Amino acid sequence: MRKNISSGTPWEAVVGYSRAVRVGNHVEVAGTTSIEGTELIGNGNAYEQARFVFRKIEKALHEAGATLRDVVRTRMYITTSNVTDDVLRAHGEVFMDIRPVATLVVVSALIDDRLLVEIEVTAIIDEDGISP
Repeated sequence: MRKNISSGTPWEAVVGYSRAVRVGNHVEVAGTTSIEGTELIGNGNAYEQARFVFRKIEKALHEAGATLRDVVRTRMYITTSNVTDDVLRAHGEVFMDIRPVATLVVVSALIDDRLLVEIEVTAIIDEDGISP
């Protein structure tokens, strides 16, 4: 069974994507940025952008029936290596005890030049009740 999770942005219908998709106990959350509507959260501050992104991801996971504890992989895309420590600090605050596998990649640009970070996650919902 497939469940599409929408963020409500007009781009989803135009481009044909979902914020997250759950199939069985597997949840994929699309690349997520700190743009909320037309407003950029954390302008010029990668740490604040990453913190906001993780909150958006947590909301999408919740709508899919998952939690941050179900996350098994994170992928972080940053536009400059100068913000590595800030993004990883935000990641550590969220996932220090969960410890998913993580990838951090420096890219030449994101969809909006003001964005410093974009993050996507994979979660697998533990249907056996066994905690990591």
